[in-house]
Amino acid sequence: MKAYLLSEAGGVENLILSEIEQPSPKVDEVLVEVKGISINPVDVKVRPVEEVINIIVGPERPVILGWDIAGRVTAVGEDVTQFEPGDCVFGMVNFPGHGKCYAEYVAAPEAHLAKMPDNILFEDAAATTLAALTALQVLQPRVKQGDRVLIHAGSGGVGHFAIQIAKHLGATVVATASAKNRDFVMSLGADEHIDYREQKFEDVASGIDFVLDCMGGEVLVNSLKVLKDGGQVVSLPTMEFPEDVKVIAKQRNIDLSFVLVQSNGTDMNTLAGMLEAGVLKPHVSKTFAFEEIAEAHAQIESGRTVGKVIIKL
Repeated sequence: MKAYLLSEAGGVENLILSEIEQPSPKVDEVLVEVKGISINPVDVKVRPVEEVINIIVGPERPVILGWDIAGRVTAVGEDVTQFEPGDCVFGMVNFPGHGKCYAEYVAAPEAHLAKMPDNILFEDAAATTLAALTALQVLQPRVKQGDRVLIHAGSGGVGHFAIQIAKHLGATVVATASAKNRDFVMSLGADEHIDYREQKFEDVASGIDFVLDCMGGEVLVNSLKVLKDGGQVVSLPTMEFPEDVKVIAKQRNIDLSFVLVQSNGTDMNTLAGMLEAGVLKPHVSKTFAFEEIAEAHAQIESGRTVGKVIIKL
């Protein structure tokens, strides 16, 4: 089979399309013939830095990057009970860890996958993986009916899912995005839009119960200004919070959290149900061929992606 091998950190030219042996599923795994792969910001952040590869993936070399797939089961391990050959499945594989998803076939743990709804295309299923799981795992335990929620970067991969999930949970949603993406975030269910280029969100938003910070830095600092006392912030890029931020949060009883998404088949089944019911709709803005992985990485690195970027096999 063909797969992209990364022997050392670097630019996209270090992703080498190679012919390697097709994997065999372990006792708790299924072998998936891949039809769609989702490319995420974490892919392009991991690729160029050895230290980050070691933290997220591990020391094994060469690495096969990628964690998000949709495809068809072709074989199952002897302990697998949920899937059989022919099933269409999707999921985030072994994150954090070695997902090995930039490949034509992936051996994936049964516990990381869900069956695709019949009404969903492979590209849409592949899109509804890491980014959607992140939004679900952040919001589901923290947001309740009637909450006022601020979602930064509402037109992005995580953000566009987060708007829909927060609305599903009964929240009022305020989303930041550029003016050109206003109609997009409003179509997802946002109740209010803030043009971050023309407005300071901290001057416009108020009475917020929960903030999803996809940016970090000054966005995180200023997010505390719009929160109610006792509110919550989850920052996706901030693992260690600055001391001044922690002091303010403690004074106002604000809960600060960093969340790293985890592979979880139960949560994937929740997403499958939401897709089937039409509660959740992924937006795929760009689709590339398997041979165009460099172009897909460049699109993500541009920082201008609306929704998701998908590789179609």
